[in-house]
Amino acid sequence: MGVSRTVAATGVRAIFGYGDGGGTWSMTNIVSSIGVVSTDTTGVGTARYSLSAASYSSDKAIFGYGLTTILVSITNLVSNIGVVATDTTGVGTARRALAAAKYSTDKAIFGYGLAAANSSLTNLVSNIGVVSTDTAGVGTARQGPAAASYSTDKAIFGYGYSTANSSLTNLVSNTGVVASDTTGVGSVRASLAAARYSTDKAIFGYGYGSSYSSITNLVSNIGVVATDTTGVGTARQSLAASSYGGDKAIFGYGDFASVTSITNLVSNTGVVSTNTTGVGTVRARLAASSYGS
Repeated sequence: MGVSRTVAATGVRAIFGYGDGGGTWSMTNIVSSIGVVSTDTTGVGTARYSLSAASYSSDKAIFGYGLTTILVSITNLVSNIGVVATDTTGVGTARRALAAAKYSTDKAIFGYGLAAANSSLTNLVSNIGVVSTDTAGVGTARQGPAAASYSTDKAIFGYGYSTANSSLTNLVSNTGVVASDTTGVGSVRASLAAARYSTDKAIFGYGYGSSYSSITNLVSNIGVVATDTTGVGTARQSLAASSYGGDKAIFGYGDFASVTSITNLVSNTGVVSTNTTGVGTVRARLAASSYGS
């Protein structure tokens, strides 16, 4: 998830939020325009996990859905200075383990996830942060996929678990229309993360297949997914990712038998760095998005 427009290489920040591990949290951690993660900010809104997040407008973000002790569809808007708003009444089917990304130049889409069963339905988000009712699902219903923007105005959902782990993808047009399944490339897995990098490409990374993984798959500016790139950093699942700095990305937090707060930066050419010492409360099943301008 993250910005899908061309922006300057400075001034764009990211935010990690919510999650679980030793408790269920609503706290957030801001990422600076140079990829430095801040200490915890007191949480706002309902503490939950297995939610998702995306940027919308030209400089804002939204967290949505997830699990408390029940499935919820509530959302929390994030201002262009990283302030998280109180809960907005949920719209659409409450679910968890979904994904979200920016599309067009100012809108977002939530999609897939687990409700009473695996789902492929989507919910569009307007350029003022209003979430629409359910759109009938397209593609294989699944939980635990990841999503990111690519090109200057499109998005991609990928991987996840249906009756087995998958590597299939679904492209999203600049009007928010989800395409049918594209044959998967790379190792099948779920509970991974994805983000935009460069000004028009994306990266899927980490997750769980037959074991914890750190492999990544780059996505071209026309939505073509590349074969596996050898993993860098601690193999883990249930992490989050976002673009930052206008052309870079960051993977952070997650679970590898124990929860962590380590991060891995991604350069503007898609190269993943080794672990950076974690900052903030260790947790997994959180979400992340870019914001600011």
